[in-house]
Amino acid sequence: MTEFLNGHYYSLNQYLRETFGCKVYKISLNGGFSCPNRDGSLDTRGCIFCSSGGSGEFSENASLTIEQQIESAKQRLKNKINGQDCKYIAYFQSFTNTYAPVSYLRQIFTQSIFHNDIVGISIGTRPDCLPDDVLELLKELNQIKPVWVELGLQTIHEQTARYIRRCYDLSVFDNAVKKLRLLGIHTVVHLILGLPNESRNMMLQSVQYVCRSGINGIKLQLLHVLKNTDLACDYLNGQFPVFTQEEYIDLICDCIAVIPEQVVIHRITGDGDKKILIAPLWSGNKKAVLNAMNKAFSQRNVIQGRNACQT
Repeated sequence: MTEFLNGHYYSLNQYLRETFGCKVYKISLNGGFSCPNRDGSLDTRGCIFCSSGGSGEFSENASLTIEQQIESAKQRLKNKINGQDCKYIAYFQSFTNTYAPVSYLRQIFTQSIFHNDIVGISIGTRPDCLPDDVLELLKELNQIKPVWVELGLQTIHEQTARYIRRCYDLSVFDNAVKKLRLLGIHTVVHLILGLPNESRNMMLQSVQYVCRSGINGIKLQLLHVLKNTDLACDYLNGQFPVFTQEEYIDLICDCIAVIPEQVVIHRITGDGDKKILIAPLWSGNKKAVLNAMNKAFSQRNVIQGRNACQT
């Protein structure tokens, strides 16, 4: 049986130590990508919650080369690392990181994957941006060092998907996961908890559905309302509430219980850039939130997979 972090869940930190034998940090790189939801291919407005930075506010400067971005990120982490032995995952985060010609993808992914301190790459993208030639490249890279693909699904519910302007059907996600599994590529799915008009049961349905699809990892992201987004307009007009800290922690406890024990839980909350965060403001104190979560896990005796459906 998997040994869970603090007896509660199988964390990314534990998985990385088991896999690479040392502390591993993810560093957010910027490949200068766009998105079909922004360049007019599908829409020009982006997803309703997405910031102007394409969810990459903490990424490095896109004007730098990939090598320079890696070195810049390492320098910023220097004090945190404090001389310990560690390696890095190159995380391509901003916008849609497979939405470019394969020649360009090969160039930037190769620059990162052959860096001595990089043990693997993680690529954030949309399920509808994985054509066959891109998948072939990912397969090739995965034979050099581990490649993860992080799919921004957010919800399985079509009405919500239309509201957030996701612009692809659930079947597209299903097909992408099947193809990635056949290639042996580690697949991580992003879900947003707290999307407008979704009930607690609907959110748990999304968690259970993606876990049954055979994914390797999951990210549970608290809905952040950010400045200069259409979501912010709806929130400020009183069209939906956001979670209180207590409500969110209670939901996370239930989510962990339905996630199968072999699925790596990459995230149980999220970091919103405080300069553009409108709500919920309590989420800005990540340390306090995580401490409250750990306390709740212990009080409720939360164990990952306790109520998970068998696949």
